[in-house]
Amino acid sequence: MYWNEFMLVALVHLLAVISPGPDFAVVIRNSVSSGRRAGLFTALGLGSGIVVHVTYSLLGIGLIVSQSVWLFNLMKLLAAAYLLYIGIRALRAKPQSSEQANIASTLKSMSARQAIAQGFITNGLNPKATLFFLSLFTVVISHDTPLVIQAGYGLYLAVATGAWFCLVALLFSRDSVRRGFNRMGHWFDRLMGTVLIGLGLHLALSQWLKRG
Repeated sequence: MYWNEFMLVALVHLLAVISPGPDFAVVIRNSVSSGRRAGLFTALGLGSGIVVHVTYSLLGIGLIVSQSVWLFNLMKLLAAAYLLYIGIRALRAKPQSSEQANIASTLKSMSARQAIAQGFITNGLNPKATLFFLSLFTVVISHDTPLVIQAGYGLYLAVATGAWFCLVALLFSRDSVRRGFNRMGHWFDRLMGTVLIGLGLHLALSQWLKRG
């Protein structure tokens, strides 16, 4: 009975999740610089972040947040600040000697907890995700759909997000891919740092750009 609605939800989510953004950038950076394990745990954190969005959407809190200008702007600023923080850290990467590069190409240390936390915070604080799930649960999903079915959609979205970024992590943590990126060394870190800072600045300035 709800198959058509589920397929629509899955299609909309697919188009959203494959588009480049902070989640994508964080998974790629961690997979290349810290290896497959860090990339997979980052993907797990991103999938866990989806649970937060689904939960407040089901509870109707997302609507309250979106209609509260100061609260939504605060969320934007927190997300922007976090992206700027990890972007600046990446931007400060220093050149390494050939011996250091060989060691670094093996792995830069990142614990499972750090990787999960970084993925969770990046996704959980993303205001675009808030708007996406708000529109998904108010426009795409019918109000007549039972709560348990909506919760099932949410579980699928969390698992599908984690699975997609696990594939991204597996791709970018392959030895051949990592060796290619590691040839760029600190320049790759600086490039990803620039991307994250750009996303953070865009997020922070979007409200003022709209007013202009």
